[in-house]
Amino acid sequence: MAEQKDAAAGTAGGRRQYVLTLSCPDKQGIVHAVSSYLFMTGCNIVDSQQFGDQDTDLFFMRVHFSAEDPVTVEKLRASFAAIGASFHMDWRIHPTDEKMRVLLMVSRFGHCLNDLLFRTSIGALPVEIAAVVSNHTDFEGLADSYNVPFHHIPVTRDTKADGEARLLELVEKERVDLVVLARYMQVLSDDLCKALSGRIINIHHSFLPSFKGAKPYHQAHVRGVKLIGATAHYVTADLDEGPIIEQEVERVTHDVTPDQLVAIGRDVECQALARAVKWHSEHRVLLNGTRTVVFT
Repeated sequence: MAEQKDAAAGTAGGRRQYVLTLSCPDKQGIVHAVSSYLFMTGCNIVDSQQFGDQDTDLFFMRVHFSAEDPVTVEKLRASFAAIGASFHMDWRIHPTDEKMRVLLMVSRFGHCLNDLLFRTSIGALPVEIAAVVSNHTDFEGLADSYNVPFHHIPVTRDTKADGEARLLELVEKERVDLVVLARYMQVLSDDLCKALSGRIINIHHSFLPSFKGAKPYHQAHVRGVKLIGATAHYVTADLDEGPIIEQEVERVTHDVTPDQLVAIGRDVECQALARAVKWHSEHRVLLNGTRTVVFT
């Protein structure tokens, strides 16, 4: 229900829609302060979710609300600042009709790229694809078919630093909010991970660390695995160990061939990555140290 509400137009009945997200040390009065502020500024709460983490003693909240003119996002941000400061909040307010600009990166496995492009084209993902970047040219035609600019940035040991500099220039030029590694098979430098911290998502099969390297599904078949999984997570300098956003799993039996495992794996990768991108773009994911809080 909440996803359907947020996916709707940014205005409803003349009222513009917004999302407030926040995290802060847990203490009494946070919900009262937020709801009272929204009431006093003429806003109407559409949906509200919250979570208090007893392990970290942190509080997380996401509020979807609406407001009429003359309320604007600039006025909301300015007037909420005092509340944010009083509770030591890390907070954001976003209009729901402002789509995130996303840059997709891919190498030579195009299933996730194609899935994200298609979902976006039919309105299933509330994002705007700013560009596709690849270290190969295999999917230039696919990007062109969706009228998405394609950028070929080849990567070798000698050109990696220059390639990452070009990528960051493109991110800035295209005002990119989120970078998605849609099966981009290059290890990013620590500096790039830090520069895009909290704004870059990766997808990989969930066999790690058991089946590393080439043909992990074939390795899994030899071991007789019964579950095929995929993990979507934020990228950090720790390879494939960033905060997990979403995971998907599919049960398999003894009679499934390696090629069938690969096909099943591609499907679960697409599903997990698409949900992660959707939830991030709807401001449903809040970082909680090495973990995430996901309001679905």
